[in-house]
Amino acid sequence: MRICFIGDSFVNGTGDDTCLGWVGRISAAARQRGHDLTIYNLGVRRDTSSDILSRWQQEAGLQLPDNCDSRLVFSFGTNDWSLGDDGNIRLSHKHSVDNAGAILSRAKGWRPTLMIGPSPASDDAAPDLRISELSEALGNLCSGLGVPYLVAFPAMASNQA
Repeated sequence: MRICFIGDSFVNGTGDDTCLGWVGRISAAARQRGHDLTIYNLGVRRDTSSDILSRWQQEAGLQLPDNCDSRLVFSFGTNDWSLGDDGNIRLSHKHSVDNAGAILSRAKGWRPTLMIGPSPASDDAAPDLRISELSEALGNLCSGLGVPYLVAFPAMASNQA
């Protein structure tokens, strides 16, 4: 099985001294349990949902030929709420949800698709409140689209060190 993990800095594993991130860790664990899989980490540092919308299909298409068993795993949103160079939030809540809808609508018609909710950004409560609200909105969107959704925010927020 081939799996494309598509998303942002958290998918990429930015800041992980082992250079594995969660994608590398769960993939290694799956292989140790005997699952034969090939993974493609298509996480890009600082990417927003707009960036992912513009690139995911071409990048995943290069990795997933029509004749192979494959899956898509998306995770993004935290960078949408980060501040841009101008000091403003990079993407509005509506823009983030609209981008996710466009991505997931196309993805689910092409390959089995899973969405993992955004991660907390910092110890600062204001951005994390917005990310928590986005996580809930993405969960509602996924429910409406019939795309499985894993809520990551609450567990990760409570375990921040």
